[in-house]
Amino acid sequence: MSSNNIVWHDHHVSKDERSDLKGQSPCILWFTGLSGSGKSTVANAVEVKLAEMKKHTYLLDGDNVRHGLNKDLGFSDEDRMENIRRIGEVSALFVDAGVIVLTAFISPFLEDRDTVRALVKDGEFIEVFVDTPLEICEQRDPKGLYAKARRGEIPEFTGISSPYEAPEAAEIHLKGDMSIEASADAILDYLRDKKYI
Repeated sequence: MSSNNIVWHDHHVSKDERSDLKGQSPCILWFTGLSGSGKSTVANAVEVKLAEMKKHTYLLDGDNVRHGLNKDLGFSDEDRMENIRRIGEVSALFVDAGVIVLTAFISPFLEDRDTVRALVKDGEFIEVFVDTPLEICEQRDPKGLYAKARRGEIPEFTGISSPYEAPEAAEIHLKGDMSIEASADAILDYLRDKKYI
């Protein structure tokens, strides 16, 4: 429930000043793809490379966030939407702080990803589609989740009993057969080319 007594408080230090101090342009690298597609692995590799370049980053991972900020949410469509809404708001705060934020979330719905995109300025949301086919994700199944979903132990599992809406025009499209190193380098090349770093 919102209140009429809440007023936005302007900061004396601007986003541009924070970004200049860090020597970078802030953005959200939004990794999306099926469970087991490699989102977290690639995001971690990119963050390591950015850290080596002395860039200021923060990585938000789906499982980690559900241990704290979103531990009250389940996996219904409504809860998934709220999960992404909260992550979007947190990510926008990181962008305002001048940080390059990396997020690794299945985020299965186009509308939810578009909602996050709308929270920041044009060019500050970079959708990274880790495009790994379902059959490959199932073969990997690092957490045993697909096996459980196939046995009916996990209802509403993305790709099995709940839909995944693939990006229609992701800024970065990584094929699932690319190596981690090649995937990370492709993202770094994009960030250099577009002058984020």
